[in-house]
Amino acid sequence: MLSRWGHYLAGVTWIGLLYYFNFVQVPSFATFEAAGRTEAIAKLVPRALWWFRWAAVLTVLFGLSILAFQDQLNGDYFKSAGGISISTGIVLALIMFLNVWLVIWPNQKIIIANAQGNLPAGADPAAAGRKGLLASRTNTLFSIPMLFFMGATSHFAVQAGFDTSESSKRGAFMGVSFLIILLLELNALGVLGGTGQAPHRRYMETHRDTIIAGFVLTAILYVLFSIFF
Repeated sequence: MLSRWGHYLAGVTWIGLLYYFNFVQVPSFATFEAAGRTEAIAKLVPRALWWFRWAAVLTVLFGLSILAFQDQLNGDYFKSAGGISISTGIVLALIMFLNVWLVIWPNQKIIIANAQGNLPAGADPAAAGRKGLLASRTNTLFSIPMLFFMGATSHFAVQAGFDTSESSKRGAFMGVSFLIILLLELNALGVLGGTGQAPHRRYMETHRDTIIAGFVLTAILYVLFSIFF
């Protein structure tokens, strides 16, 4: 019970700040005068990012403890509809966690240092900002199906009577789903043609388009789940 409670508290903090950054801060900062934006980046953003990144850590740790305390860290559970559903959510959440610590935070440190007047030699704030934005947008996109499949674990996945007994179908679903997720992540990291504006990155340019893409991805994964099981 305590693990689940902690997971909810940390998760609300993490995803809440993710949505704050994407839906409130980024659009608002675009309207600020340069001096005001610089001061906000120097003083407000570091505090928000502290809570953001450590909430991500606690969310993952509490989530793993839930599985451990419920004896669900075994192969049989992950062959069930609920296990496959939560596995999909876990993969998305872990990628989001890695984006926070390996992409968003390192690049935000460059932007903060620039605002505070101690930019490291050779650092490019504009490039760092773009990389951080794409990773943050992708986390927003992933959060929508992630929350759906986390919630589906004890609801539709168990109650809808999905047949997950065939290992080939389980493997096919996980393989196709993970391929789609991987391609989206590689696109965010700039592996697929850099980080500049391009048609295949259009869904990350505005938070509205990212939200739409998140619901589209959720629908695609749900359809795949229904087809294979």
